[in-house]
Amino acid sequence: MPTNQVAHSLSRIETLHCQLYSDYLDRGVDVDIYLPKNLYLSTHYSLLLVNDGQDLITMSFDGILNELIESGEVEPVICVGIHCGPDRKMEYGTAYSPDFGGRGAKAGLYGKFIFDELIPFLRKELKIPTFKDKSFAGFSLGALSALDLVWNQPNQFNRVGVFSGSLWWRKKAYDDGYDDEKDRLMHLQVRKSDFYPWLRFYLECGSLDETADRNKNGIIDSIDDTLDLIVELKAKGYTDEHIHYELIEEGKHDVITWGQAFPGFLKWGWGIK
Repeated sequence: MPTNQVAHSLSRIETLHCQLYSDYLDRGVDVDIYLPKNLYLSTHYSLLLVNDGQDLITMSFDGILNELIESGEVEPVICVGIHCGPDRKMEYGTAYSPDFGGRGAKAGLYGKFIFDELIPFLRKELKIPTFKDKSFAGFSLGALSALDLVWNQPNQFNRVGVFSGSLWWRKKAYDDGYDDEKDRLMHLQVRKSDFYPWLRFYLECGSLDETADRNKNGIIDSIDDTLDLIVELKAKGYTDEHIHYELIEEGKHDVITWGQAFPGFLKWGWGIK
């Protein structure tokens, strides 16, 4: 049985902390639900799921969301921060294939947790049978996981937020004949899949995300991998109307940078014009 408690309450939102047991993951999963206050059951709310939900606490996400709703910049949205578990590098990744080191082998089970356990739990707990739409976001490896889930269940989602995504996730090690064009797992999936015109993509990188530059072109790998993914998406049929790329100058691979980017993501996805 899940355990619930109101962790925090602000002028426009309250945070409900829950733990539910996942049979698929064989562990308890902590989630923080950021709810509009005075939830109207007659209103259709958007749902935003966020991997590495513990990082939302660090960035004071409740204050970010509360301020944007209070100022009338974004519509009320239900956000769910899913805390990672001790087996993060196995549960996150691509269900398409583990990486060259076998990491991500539980990504398929994590997807089953999301669709068969978490979303039904949210519907029951919040007494909301259907959501207006659903989106997914994440940070680093959690961002790759979010993108993988959205891409492979396109009929379930409308948007995805990729913050410093681990788009280097590859099926071969660099010293084992690695090839950019053949071995990056997310890029391969996009290339081999169909076009889903309703999907929208928010992709963020920091100029100081890392220092690695495997092809020695003067551009760090995280930016290269993100720009190459945009090329794949555009080759599939997506345009600048579908894709927003945000480069944070001096931004790092950390929660501070992601916290700087998150208000823009929320206004991009749920802004009130």
